[in-house]
Amino acid sequence: MSGIQILLISGVVLVVLYYLLRLRSALLDLIVLLAFSVLAIYSILFPEYTNSIAHKLGVGRGADLLFYICILLFLFISMKLFSRIRRLERLLTQIIRTDAKKNAILTEMEKHENDGVN
Repeated sequence: MSGIQILLISGVVLVVLYYLLRLRSALLDLIVLLAFSVLAIYSILFPEYTNSIAHKLGVGRGADLLFYICILLFLFISMKLFSRIRRLERLLTQIIRTDAKKNAILTEMEKHENDGVN
C-alpha cells in the first residue's frame, strides 16, 4: 500500500468517525479550519515542498496531493452539513408535534365550552 492510499483511507476513516460521533465542538471546527489554512498557506508559499511530500507519498505532483486533500475536506464539510440538517429536521418535527398537541387541546377545550353554553 502506498503512502497516498494510507493517507486517503485515514482521512475517510476520520470523516466517518466524525460523522458517527457527531462532534459539535466549535473549538474542534476552529482547529480543523486553522490546520487546513496553515497547510494551504504553506503549500502556496513553498510549492517545491508540496511536490517532494507528494513524491514521498506516492503521488506524481503536489497539485494532485492538494486535490486529494480537498476531496477529504469536502467529505468532512458534507458530513457536517448533513448532520446539522438531520438535527434541524428532528427539531422541526418536535416543534410541529408539540404545536399540534396544543392545538388539539385548545380545540377540545373550545368544543367543551361551546357544549356548556348551548
